Amino acid sequence: MAKICLCLTGKTLTQNLEILDAHRKFIDIAELRVDCLAPDERFLIRHFPEMAGIPVILSIKRVIDGGFFTGGEGSRITLFAKGLAYADANKRKNFAYLDLEEDLHVPSLEEAARTYGTRIIRSWHNLEGVDENLVDRIKKFKRVGDELVKASLTPRSLNDIARIYQTAKETSHMEKIFLCMGKYGDHTAILSELLGSRLCYVHPCNAREISGNNFCLDPQDLVQNYRFREINKDTKIFAVSGNPLSNDDIPRFYNSVFSMEQINAVSVPVPADSAHSLMRLADETGISGISINSPYNEEILSYLSHVSAEVHAIGTCNTVVQSPQGWMGYNTDAAGFTDSLLEFYGRNDLRRQRITIIGAGRLARAITAEVHRLKGKALILNRNPTRARRLAEHYKYVWAGLDSRGAELMEKYSDIIIQASSVGTHPGTNQDPVELYEFTGRETVMDVNYKPEKTRFLKRAEEAGCRILNGYDMIYRQTRYQYIHFMNKEFPQSLISRVTF
Repeated sequence: MAKICLCLTGKTLTQNLEILDAHRKFIDIAELRVDCLAPDERFLIRHFPEMAGIPVILSIKRVIDGGFFTGGEGSRITLFAKGLAYADANKRKNFAYLDLEEDLHVPSLEEAARTYGTRIIRSWHNLEGVDENLVDRIKKFKRVGDELVKASLTPRSLNDIARIYQTAKETSHMEKIFLCMGKYGDHTAILSELLGSRLCYVHPCNAREISGNNFCLDPQDLVQNYRFREINKDTKIFAVSGNPLSNDDIPRFYNSVFSMEQINAVSVPVPADSAHSLMRLADETGISGISINSPYNEEILSYLSHVSAEVHAIGTCNTVVQSPQGWMGYNTDAAGFTDSLLEFYGRNDLRRQRITIIGAGRLARAITAEVHRLKGKALILNRNPTRARRLAEHYKYVWAGLDSRGAELMEKYSDIIIQASSVGTHPGTNQDPVELYEFTGRETVMDVNYKPEKTRFLKRAEEAGCRILNGYDMIYRQTRYQYIHFMNKEFPQSLISRVTF
């Protein structure tokens, strides 16, 4: 089973011990990054394994490898030697591993390490991408039988990630470590077991800049929210994908449900650069289902063997599921919106209601389709009037831009006002898409966003006396509908009040 390795990048040994103690119950091993230590601390490293009380990797990373050591190789070798000096017969008091790069050849140092049970990690670092000949590189990399091969890579796309998973399969007989840096590699830490990686490297979130890695999943998060200890070769994998991925609420939601139901499954965030590369990765890793976010809700359709009636009517898909017949596509945005709004509004339909819908993206399209199905009349507003017109004309609705004419038309379509764009969320939380419109207090106002809990748009409506609803309930409902498609069973009623975003 893959073990969790905490990278210690503090400036002093005392600081590193404090960091280790704060995370001790969630980790198996630590890496002492000597290159991050203050110069006068570097000569005190010999007794750190005994002080740590868990296995420790001795690592001194050069600048060319993404580290901070700027001295010459002679001084670096001297530091390695000091870490190994006066080895104790009790192996627990020695460093468990010595991380040496492929171009460092010091037989005496390596022999001294092996004599007292310190295992060598033979590593290379590609800070620019993923080696083209990755399989051959790994197979030929090991020099001595007991060495552990480590590949620190920087995937630039999901296609790079797919190649890494393919390489993992082709080298499944070898002991190895994969460290995939950057946003495309983040989820591979959670799925270290699937990669056959012996170690999963993590950093405390406050060490993001020092670590040289953008990954900010700390050990507690990894264990408690991503079920790292429970993942095995039989674990079903579900993904949440889009570009960008603004938060990880959905994976955490599913993982909480899987844990409570004792289902061998995990949900992971996977930022994508195209629908094509996402589906290639899904096929390579055996992903069972994907929550699709913007901008791939339309592009994904060409990769599906079957789509539901809702997808066919709306033209967007937010849920894909692997089946014996191929990938199946569904849209749960529509049902989530309708259930949430009608319960809040206290009606069974929208007959004789005049509604403003702000936006023309994925959620706006689903909402517009539902408003039409529920017999409502609508005005579509969008920053790009052409997109507003395209959406509105399909349903013979009125349309306009986010200008004075749009604000004037809103006065006639103000029974319900639905903000279905991302305006008002981080980082533009001070933005309001319809600043020119003056709320009267008689409108029912909904914003599909829930972070922040009240956008500037909702606050302004509330201050005018309007009834307001944010998007939390809608997203919660559509995620429960996704669960039905993913697991082929109803969402447990007993969990509705227990599992939250």
